Amino acid sequence: MSEDRRIRVLLAKPGLDGHDRGIKVVARALRDAGMEVIYTGLHQTPEQVVAAAIQEDVDIVGLSILSGAHMTLFRKVKNLLKENGADNIILMGGGIIPEDDIKELKEKGWAEEIFLPGTPTDKIIEWIRKRVEKN
Repeated sequence: MSEDRRIRVLLAKPGLDGHDRGIKVVARALRDAGMEVIYTGLHQTPEQVVAAAIQEDVDIVGLSILSGAHMTLFRKVKNLLKENGADNIILMGGGIIPEDDIKELKEKGWAEEIFLPGTPTDKIIEWIRKRVEKN
């Protein structure tokens, strides 16, 4: 990634979950850290998330999931990214996700990192910068 290109992040709330305060806090922190942030809003389908990620040429997709559907939604988004030739896009997320499920999401390659509620935004920003630099 060239030094003059800003990191582009797409944040999405897939599924039926209607609580989006946390993702808005993260969006603002990433923006304040100099990243370009696209927030898709509530009730997005995996297909809509992937289409927006490709259209916006993002480096990272961040999913926020509180509904308990994280195993299905991460797998679906990851598979759609691959099917659309966009598997270079980094997939991360956050929400109410049990530790055992986080381990499985990472082991299966469906998510590279998961941030739980209360994670300092500086930690998320630092992880994104390091991960995109590596890409």
